[in-house]
Amino acid sequence: MRIWFVGLLIAVAGAAGGAVWWLNQPLGLAADPVDLAIEPGTSARGVAQAAVDAGVQVDPTLLYWWFRLSGHAREIRAGSYEINAGTTPRSLLRKLVRGEEALRALTLVEGWNFRQVREALSKAEHLRQETRGLSDDLIMQKLARPGLHPEGRFFPDTYTYAKGSSDLAVLQRALRAMDRQLDAAWRQRAPNLALRTPDEALTLASIVEKETGRPSDRAMISSVFNNRLRIGMMLQTDPTVIYGLGTQFDGNLRRRDLLADTPWNTYTRAGLPPTPIAMPGKASLLAAVQPAQSKALYFVARGDGTSHFSASLDEHNRAVNKYQRGQ
Repeated sequence: MRIWFVGLLIAVAGAAGGAVWWLNQPLGLAADPVDLAIEPGTSARGVAQAAVDAGVQVDPTLLYWWFRLSGHAREIRAGSYEINAGTTPRSLLRKLVRGEEALRALTLVEGWNFRQVREALSKAEHLRQETRGLSDDLIMQKLARPGLHPEGRFFPDTYTYAKGSSDLAVLQRALRAMDRQLDAAWRQRAPNLALRTPDEALTLASIVEKETGRPSDRAMISSVFNNRLRIGMMLQTDPTVIYGLGTQFDGNLRRRDLLADTPWNTYTRAGLPPTPIAMPGKASLLAAVQPAQSKALYFVARGDGTSHFSASLDEHNRAVNKYQRGQ
């Protein structure tokens, strides 16, 4: 009897030792890495089979029982995972329980227009392309903003996403982020602002974004445009003309371009253009609603990234002669 009992203990100890050894051994992989997608509601047995189907070289029953006996089977999270060389059964379960998904990042840059945003989405790694071939209008419908022009409506930032995520989901996050940033900026608007609505603030912020050569000039550039709007003076800003030209713009703005009427040409049309012309960042949003207190109506680039601001046309002409013509 004693011999049988000792033999049983040895067998149990051997099995336990073998289990511990197995839990810490690297799993075989058909590729490095293996992409594992777990859908919501997948059972522990289904997760084990999905891992094998994806290329993890292990007995699915053995993996399932490890999940069960660990006590964490119900904690496994749905998501998109990368299983790399060296992953053990123990570290695999830890990754799945923690939800350590394989993330990618997409950066939307301040000053980009929506055409550039769509191009970046189309080139993003492992991002499911649901907007490809759709018109801008249809994209906004799918984002539950029918009739809203997409320009400037997405906040420039870096967005992380799981492999296989939809480009619409990324756009939705960027859209909501701009909603929050615009709302926050509008609540901080200065008194006696020339702007009447948050949408006007967004449009002006996009112009400030494109006109700013140095961050410290933003508030003064906003002041110039606010002052012009207040007295009914044409904005006459080149970036709006360039936006109106669209893909016809070849990089060289000519006098005939300034005279070519489009809804965005602020040389031929008074007031703000009908839509933003780019994605403004937080600093430009705040500058639009918190302009510097000045009487400036003109500005010209000095050639070093900064601008010279003038309150009169005579002063402005002298600045143009000095900084643009070298006179």
